[in-house]
Amino acid sequence: MGILSRKASRAFRTGLVVIAGIVAAATTSSAAGAQPEKVVELFTSQGCSSCPPADRLAERLVEQEKDVLTVLMPVDYWDYLGWKDTLASPVFSQRQRAYANRRGDRSVYTPQMVINGEEHVVGSREGDVRAALARTDPFTAKVNLKISDMVVQATVDGDLPKGAKMATVYFLRIKEEALVDIGRGENAGRKIRYVNVVQQMQPMGMWSGGVETFRMPKSKLMLKGDARCAILVQIEGPDGPGMIVGAAVMDWQSGF
Repeated sequence: MGILSRKASRAFRTGLVVIAGIVAAATTSSAAGAQPEKVVELFTSQGCSSCPPADRLAERLVEQEKDVLTVLMPVDYWDYLGWKDTLASPVFSQRQRAYANRRGDRSVYTPQMVINGEEHVVGSREGDVRAALARTDPFTAKVNLKISDMVVQATVDGDLPKGAKMATVYFLRIKEEALVDIGRGENAGRKIRYVNVVQQMQPMGMWSGGVETFRMPKSKLMLKGDARCAILVQIEGPDGPGMIVGAAVMDWQSGF
């Protein structure tokens, strides 16, 4: 009985070690967010009859392209047509205009997809979108995203592209899904599903290359039930935002 008990005890302890290792590995994996290789921003509007096909394409990209972070940035400049977009923000309208200003082409329209902060394409033309994704350059920065009970922490490691002096590290609060019954305007009577809708976008700091960690208190984020967050590392210039050189995404639940 004594020998059997010792063997059983050793087996039990071994089992505990194995389980602990599995738990630790799972915890480490969930604490560090996924690192997409490309970023798509869809500028869309509930008041635009051309946008629902692009909204559906964005949904397919979210479901199918795991190396692509696809986010929606609803704009408000079509609200005068009779329907006030329930998800829109003037911040996103200004961001879209800033992109056009930097490119120098004045191309501000919906639905528009901007790929890695540079090339823009009509957001409903899947062939053009996928071709633009295939033309992107690799990111030059890696982002390790972690969330604790108190802090959101992003560690950026890498190099700036040649000629760039500084990049902004942005925090994005994302609503995983929204179903909207549209009562007026060009899409009146339709119920449209939106995915990965950006709710908040704010800078965490400026990055000049190398390894640097950026933190912000989680209490300031006004989570409001949102399920997801992301980090973008984006080159900035006097004429507006430019190339995105790094990104990470994480579900809130995975960070706790």
